[in-house]
Amino acid sequence: MAQARHPGSDVSTFVALLSVEVFLPDAQSLKDKRMSVRRVKDRLKALGVGVAEVGHLDVWQRVALGVVAIGNRRGHVDEVLASALTTIESNVDGYVTAVQTEFLT
Repeated sequence: MAQARHPGSDVSTFVALLSVEVFLPDAQSLKDKRMSVRRVKDRLKALGVGVAEVGHLDVWQRVALGVVAIGNRRGHVDEVLASALTTIESNVDGYVTAVQTEFLT
């Protein structure tokens, strides 16, 4: 029988947050904004990350997204978040104006 691993016993866990601010110049309503955000979020979920709209909720032309990745290698988490940023830049109907990556562990 396999021995159970306990948290903190030779297991590495890396959690990182990618914060992205986006400007949507063509959004004329919250409905336009939500359609654009939904499309990006659907594509991001295919990468296996968690994603949420975390700011500027009532502003038509601005979006703040939080993207979270977790893994057992820091390099892998970096790669996943780099792919997430590329996905956002390629699929959003606007411009990325700010990006910040923060490792939480």
